[in-house]
Amino acid sequence: ETKGPFGSADIHTSPDGRFLYVTNRAKENNIAIFSIGKTTGKLTPVGYESTRGEVPRNFIIEPSGKFLLVANQLSGNIVFFKRNIKTGLLQASGKEIKVPEVSCLQMLKR
Repeated sequence: ETKGPFGSADIHTSPDGRFLYVTNRAKENNIAIFSIGKTTGKLTPVGYESTRGEVPRNFIIEPSGKFLLVANQLSGNIVFFKRNIKTGLLQASGKEIKVPEVSCLQMLKR
């Protein structure tokens, strides 16, 4: 059993409404992934993915749903993840941007 302290920061659903993602800070530094029941709305745990940094704050899922970006405030990095649209699972893409004390991300339309 994992002991606290725990601290979630952000929560979003995938563009198709099939998955829920939540950042966990403190000792966890991960994103919890849940599937959302189509008719019941019941959440079922799918997995956890390390944010590859410390103190994940905000994250965004880009409109196509293929990528998720997370801002890790204490480690000062934005990490890019590929998102499996069928399973909801995340895979680090190997891409990262250094931004000191980053805490918020916004998707801008061109």
